[in-house]
Amino acid sequence: MAKTPLFNNWTWKLSMPEPFDKTASNISTAHYSTYCRVATKKATLHAPLLSAVLAYMEMDTSLTPSSASESAIGTQGEKTVAEYQSRTKEIHVVVFNRKNGKFNVGRYEDPAASPKVYSLKDGGNTGTALFFALIPEAMKDDEFRESYELLGKCRDDGYADMDEAEKAAFILCDNLYRRIESADTLPAAGIRLSLPTTGNMPQLTAVNMSRNAYSPSSVLYGTFRILTGAAAHSAAGPVDRDGFVKGYPLSDRTLTPKEELMVPRIEDWYVIPPEVTTICRHAQMTTAGSQPMRNFMMRGPAGTGKTEGAKAVAAGLGLPYLYYTCSANTEIYDFLGQMLPETDEKPQDGRDYPTLTDIQMDPPSAYKKLTGTYDETVTDAEVYDKLLEVMAQDAKALMADNASGQRFRYVETPLITAIRNGYVIEIQEPTVIANPGVLVGLNALLDRCASVTLTTGEVVHRHPDTVVIVTTNNSYAGCRDMNQSVISRMNLIMDIEEPDVDTLTERVMKVTGCADRSAVSDMAASVQEISERCRETMISDGSCGVRELISWVQSYMVCGNVLEAARYTVLSSVSGDPENRADILSSYLEQKFAA
Repeated sequence: MAKTPLFNNWTWKLSMPEPFDKTASNISTAHYSTYCRVATKKATLHAPLLSAVLAYMEMDTSLTPSSASESAIGTQGEKTVAEYQSRTKEIHVVVFNRKNGKFNVGRYEDPAASPKVYSLKDGGNTGTALFFALIPEAMKDDEFRESYELLGKCRDDGYADMDEAEKAAFILCDNLYRRIESADTLPAAGIRLSLPTTGNMPQLTAVNMSRNAYSPSSVLYGTFRILTGAAAHSAAGPVDRDGFVKGYPLSDRTLTPKEELMVPRIEDWYVIPPEVTTICRHAQMTTAGSQPMRNFMMRGPAGTGKTEGAKAVAAGLGLPYLYYTCSANTEIYDFLGQMLPETDEKPQDGRDYPTLTDIQMDPPSAYKKLTGTYDETVTDAEVYDKLLEVMAQDAKALMADNASGQRFRYVETPLITAIRNGYVIEIQEPTVIANPGVLVGLNALLDRCASVTLTTGEVVHRHPDTVVIVTTNNSYAGCRDMNQSVISRMNLIMDIEEPDVDTLTERVMKVTGCADRSAVSDMAASVQEISERCRETMISDGSCGVRELISWVQSYMVCGNVLEAARYTVLSSVSGDPENRADILSSYLEQKFAA
């Protein structure tokens, strides 16, 4: 099985582009790349890869000075950006991050339209656009470049010598195939890619499009039609702090003095990101509509500022902020609140309620636990409704039963407080919940009906100002996929990307007060390099991000030695395995910071 979806089995069965559709055999034992190091030497033509090479040639003005291609390719910092004109006349926009091997892709039927999902699967998109964006990286290899030039010469000659053309095609396909699939064993020539196994490629984010994050700073070939930078607006520049705070009110309500104290204060060091203003603008400008936007998701690696962003949203809206942190054992009752005794005594006859897992796996048995009746026809939805009903009845009985002198009280969760009063509520890391169906129990609060029944029997209706912000990442140990029904109820999903070294340096200097820009910049670059090293070598039992960098800089300010400070901050956090830490220390830190 292929290591990357670009070479899944179905991709080898696709029809070859002209003139290679008339090649006698798609397999050659005579022509293969120098990276073919298996016992049986052979190369296989790969239609999406070969189509990308031919499309690149049509655009390459060094081969075709009067190129009429509608494709384009360029660079933006450490990214390669491309617009590939597909056979169906769609424009496939690809952003390839050469540093981490990740792609962002969008399909455009028209340059003015919104992008659609690029799905890499049989019957969907073939991956040609992704190969197209990889060619500048592939050209760094002498063998690939020489074979590319040979094929270009054959094309210019009208493919008069098909033997030479086929030789070049076999080597090109085998070269890039080996360098991608065997990247770990080819440290210099290998091209490491990070693609989702589902084949659904991450889309271009609206915020990054608006601030020209994908627009090419250098155009190699062609004319861009979408990544032109014309969509830039004021959000790309610094946000005025005074104008932002309480600058996006959702109503004319007056907060109580206690609520005013719950509105977050934006610290002087905090730079308001465009994702935050985007959420605030959408929440405010859709208020008058029949379906105002009130549910948002912010996802990204740890330390990229998701929680600070949620607080900033609350400050911009002028609303109190609360949060709820999920754990692996979180159940629906933890979101809705619990009945607790007013003393340390435990109730004498506490009921053992079924969990959501019990309900989903065996509804009849869960129903019997609640009612004493085993009903094979009962559905999990009916059991869930019965659970809420029984919990409400038990709560009333507990409060009414004073014979033993035991009194109980309902303890409201931050979520219910926010829903009831119209606050901003951040739900942190729901993907760590062992049962991904737990959040489904909150769907009623995320829909327009917006009500939920508490354990006391009270029906709480969602205040129209309530804003729910889910903050999460899906790339760390213990994280699980979020239920699709919850994702579909998010009005905006904002992908928070890791900042570049300059931005990270500025942010950390403001947080820590460190004035040594050179040292902080070197430390920021090292953190990103170490993080990339951990990704490549599958070191996943620690963390190396913004928080670790801040601690590193603070320790450096105390002890005055970068390497010594690293030993007890970034290095100790990166892994619990002594061998992993020793490798990072010798490979990066000692070489860069040794006196």
